[in-house]
Amino acid sequence: VQLQASGGGLVQAGGSLRLSCAASGRTFSDYVVAWFRQAPGKERDFVTGIVWSDGRTVFADSVKGRFTISRDNAKNTLYLQMNSLKPEDTALYYCAAGRSRLIYRLPSLYHSWGQGTLVTVSS
Repeated sequence: VQLQASGGGLVQAGGSLRLSCAASGRTFSDYVVAWFRQAPGKERDFVTGIVWSDGRTVFADSVKGRFTISRDNAKNTLYLQMNSLKPEDTALYYCAAGRSRLIYRLPSLYHSWGQGTLVTVSS
């Protein structure tokens, strides 16, 4: 499956952005799909994931209550709604997919990755 992430940009602290991740090549029906982020000089961190077939979700503690993950089956697209953004949310955001019904937090367990979309939150 090929992934295309989009929607990043510059936003002030407290603002909102919505990221999209469109899949091509096959559907997500038997996949887990997740968002990761990587700030300059830091490791790639798990943000949130969703089991496509049943909608189960997991969130990193740092984004709980602020970020929402959702999916559109008809468009085969994943979304990340980010509200109440903070400067520490600044990073390259990646979508990733893996053949699983478990939501893994380790990047190495996902075999398909989008190209990354930059989110910059100014203070």
